Amino acid sequence: MSGRFAPKPAPTRTTTRGGDLDVPSERPDLGLTLGPLRRGPHDPTFRVTPTGEIWRASRTPEGPGTVRVRAHGGEVTADTWGPGAAWLDDHLPALLGAEDDPTAFVPRHKLVLATHRRRPGLRLTRTGLVLESLIPSVLEQKVTTTEAYGSWRTLVRQYGEPAPGPAPEGLYVMPDARTWARIPSWEWHRANVDGKRAATIVRAARVAPRLEEAALMEPAEARRRLELIPGIGPWTSAETIQRSNGAPDEVTTGDLHLPGIVGWALAGDRTADDAAMLELLAPYAGQRHRAARLILLSGRTPPRRAPRFAPNDIRAL
Repeated sequence: MSGRFAPKPAPTRTTTRGGDLDVPSERPDLGLTLGPLRRGPHDPTFRVTPTGEIWRASRTPEGPGTVRVRAHGGEVTADTWGPGAAWLDDHLPALLGAEDDPTAFVPRHKLVLATHRRRPGLRLTRTGLVLESLIPSVLEQKVTTTEAYGSWRTLVRQYGEPAPGPAPEGLYVMPDARTWARIPSWEWHRANVDGKRAATIVRAARVAPRLEEAALMEPAEARRRLELIPGIGPWTSAETIQRSNGAPDEVTTGDLHLPGIVGWALAGDRTADDAAMLELLAPYAGQRHRAARLILLSGRTPPRRAPRFAPNDIRAL
């Protein structure tokens, strides 16, 4: 169904979080912590204002909800709206990384140590929501990020609904599972999504309650649950569980660029494959995903030698 209607007024819930976040810097780095939830600069479910406020629209087990978070020194103030407001408020600490334990991380390389010191506000978010990270991850399979972001934007705007509360114009809640499962094949095509990725999303949406249970599982078990769905492999499950479960050790394999970036940063080897990457990250066992995040944040990437992967627009076919 399309959500182009005026939402009903919703009460505001305001929560202040400070010391319970155990933030190591004077100002929590909301951008670093919540940044992985943003699918491109024009993600209709995510907005950063010029003043640094972050707005997110989510479909919670209790319904659609909007959250606005702001950092003031060592405090974070959050306002929530919509049927999902109470759920978002309860899960706010985990969203902001309160369940993450950065003290468990020990840098083993100078580059990682330097980045770790420059980014003391980094926390691994835990949304507690599987489908909202799984679907855009499926859309990102074997295509450029520009293509995937465009497809996500098109589908959320067409089949989602405006975010509740006084949200910025154009902020949307993604469709519910039933709506994802009922999107016609031609609309997937119009959104530049091939049949394989569309079918994977439809299969996942049809068993959404079972997949959402994975948010409460240990990461390895959660990934096994997701990978029971044809079309969901190690790359997609890792990208999902990193966000939904806040998993510090679930490093992404099967990525086109990550092994080369890690290999170049830690060993000067731009040709590293998954096996070489995992060997280099072995000293960070238990924290390999955090180590990979810090390597990416270091900005040390191998010089590009070949043209970038060309986008493939199937809409004209």
